[in-house]
Amino acid sequence: MKSQHATFPLVVVSNRLPVDRIVAEDGTASWTQSPGGLVTALEPVMRVNHGAWVGWAGAPDLDVDPFENNGISIVPVPLSGEELENYYEGFSNGTLWPLYHDVIAPPRYHREWWDTYLAVNQRFAEVAARTAAHGGVVWVQDYQLQLVPRMLRGLRPDLVIGFFNHIPFPPYGIYSQLPWRTQIIEGLLGADVIGFQRAADANNFTTAVRRLLGYNTNSPHIEVPVDRDLQDAGLASHVSTSKRGETVRTVIAKRFPISIDTQSFEEMARRPEVQERARQIRVDLGNPRTIMLGVDRLDYTKGIGHRLKAYGELLTEGRLNVEDVTLVQVASPSRERVAAYQDLRDEIELQVGRLNGEFSTISHNALSYHHQGYPREEMVALYLAADVMLVTALRDGMNLVAKEYVASRFDNDGVLVLSEFAGASDDLKQALLINPHDIEGLKETILQAMAMPARDRARRMRALRKRVRDNDVTKWSKSFLDALTEASSLAHAPRFKSIHDD
Repeated sequence: MKSQHATFPLVVVSNRLPVDRIVAEDGTASWTQSPGGLVTALEPVMRVNHGAWVGWAGAPDLDVDPFENNGISIVPVPLSGEELENYYEGFSNGTLWPLYHDVIAPPRYHREWWDTYLAVNQRFAEVAARTAAHGGVVWVQDYQLQLVPRMLRGLRPDLVIGFFNHIPFPPYGIYSQLPWRTQIIEGLLGADVIGFQRAADANNFTTAVRRLLGYNTNSPHIEVPVDRDLQDAGLASHVSTSKRGETVRTVIAKRFPISIDTQSFEEMARRPEVQERARQIRVDLGNPRTIMLGVDRLDYTKGIGHRLKAYGELLTEGRLNVEDVTLVQVASPSRERVAAYQDLRDEIELQVGRLNGEFSTISHNALSYHHQGYPREEMVALYLAADVMLVTALRDGMNLVAKEYVASRFDNDGVLVLSEFAGASDDLKQALLINPHDIEGLKETILQAMAMPARDRARRMRALRKRVRDNDVTKWSKSFLDALTEASSLAHAPRFKSIHDD
């Protein structure tokens, strides 16, 4: 790792950097902002606070000096091909991802994966320790880096450390299967504030703490005994004495539901060229009476197969006709080197081919399927063109697509069908909530959404839009950073600007 001398009061640490490396035909390289919910959520607050972002640069064995991009200091962490195979494709996405998503797919437990996960987390912690200013705030992101908070606490006890878990945290009966369950919990408890998408996730974590470590908990507070060496290293201002007479740190574990930059989606949806593109999409699809839309990463947690099954049965039963309705499914590529995802792609594309072969006409396709990602302008146009948005996740930490659809519908039209197993369902109560495993219930809800009167659509969408406007990314980031500041008794702990502050 090349030397890094500058330090920053706010450091975000995530598996991926918020930029992608683009190599032109002549061999020159440039960087462009990455798509995705995390980058969308954090990039504005990072820029306004002149923060640094620590993460992997997106290619194996790529060792790049720190650089500036769009007002953010970028600090790359190099990873080898073998490390990516074991730490990312292996432990993160072959062990933790399926385990944390209710074992929809079976997790695999390999000791060499764990060893690499441990080593990579240590490297991220060391880079973050070199990047953060004295008394600064480090905000660690997601399940790939759950050991970093404790490692960072040992390296830099002066820091205020936060961790946000973007995916669900499973019930103890599922979590307890993990051979390294205690090490993960201890790693997370190195943070001052641990954020979750849903209250149930925070409760599941707190239960695991009690069961595995026996620490005192009084939601949202967890008392964590402090090692003597950390006290001697200057942690005294963080600690107190428990009723048992132990020296403890108080860790906060609670719900901080993530959101989107609502204003930017609405502004884009109001642009004439985006509205014209939405109209053209409807024309290109044959001007059906109803366009239904699914937008997902191609992942087994998203319930794409359940959605296609329900739609196919409605066509088979004659309750829907391809002359009147089209389903557009955008399934962006995801973890294509992982066998479970390769199998899922084959399965979904077989379903799509069967439905189109059986029900499409010369002028109308039953399904318009797209295995690719699109720029935000095209996605907003799709949101405007869609009469019904289908979010059928089997398990999802939040699902920002649901919120993007609502934010884009400045016309107060459209119907959101939303899985109760997505975190977004906690906030978006005026959606039509469904259990995606109940295919008959899903079919009836699709028909209900298509037949909903304009007045009811407008009433529901106005309520949804108010909720998304009032709880946007600004509120999410501010609430978490405020909690971090309040969790620390350090007098110099910084206050951070909102993205709309002057």
